[in-house]
Amino acid sequence: MFKISEFSRLSKVSLKTLRYYDQIGILKPRKVDNDTGYRYYSADQLLELNRILIYKELGFTLPQITQLLQEDITLEHIQGMFKLKRSEIQQIINTEQAKLVRIEERMQLIEKEGQVQTGQEIRVKAEGAQQFLFQKACGREEDIPDLFRTFNQLVTKEIRQLTQGPQVVLWKEIDGKEDEFEFEIGYFLTCELLIFPDSFQLRTLPPEPMMATMAFRSNSNFARTACVHLAKWIEKNNYQIKENESGREIYLPLSPEQDAQFIEIQIPIIHR
Repeated sequence: MFKISEFSRLSKVSLKTLRYYDQIGILKPRKVDNDTGYRYYSADQLLELNRILIYKELGFTLPQITQLLQEDITLEHIQGMFKLKRSEIQQIINTEQAKLVRIEERMQLIEKEGQVQTGQEIRVKAEGAQQFLFQKACGREEDIPDLFRTFNQLVTKEIRQLTQGPQVVLWKEIDGKEDEFEFEIGYFLTCELLIFPDSFQLRTLPPEPMMATMAFRSNSNFARTACVHLAKWIEKNNYQIKENESGREIYLPLSPEQDAQFIEIQIPIIHR
């Protein structure tokens, strides 16, 4: 048996917390000396305390933990809850890391205000009609790789043979959403497709006589400022963006050792 001070050192839980746990009945000492009032704990109660701390890490309140302890949840169930919590925390980390990337991008734009970067060509070109197999989704720019992973898992071998081209993303803004877009992600088809899964949609993209385009590597400096350059070019050359037509992004993989993609942004435009 260990005095409460000794138990506190062993468990790295404060005396105040242990006394509070005793008060609310979630972890009562194994023995209380009737003469001195000293609390004594046993070694196996370290395991009980550890389970309480696990439940706290999982976000349960103390009344909920009291109920869970009475239910004697199995170790496998606890491990499952921890894996779920770990996944949730990882998602939060990914979201915050994406925010850091966007902050870095904004800072670079601020640093380059008023500067003109050279070496990146903006071209106007026509695009013909295209058969487009796609899925619709709403999200942020950083969601695009996961959306394509989901898409590719659903693609059959027969369809894959007809989609041996670049990844294609069409995007539109969503009213009232500051950083979310409506995406259509998929592939252009090389020939007609009659049968496809219900989760996919198929439509013909109309020909576009004028598209302002800019191509760059995903790991280049231009990746962060491409849309700004395009916008300035459109404004300077007396064009305007065509209403009710989605912008496009075309993704072509480079060699695996380069860990980058070749990206082309296409914006449908008309003369002012």
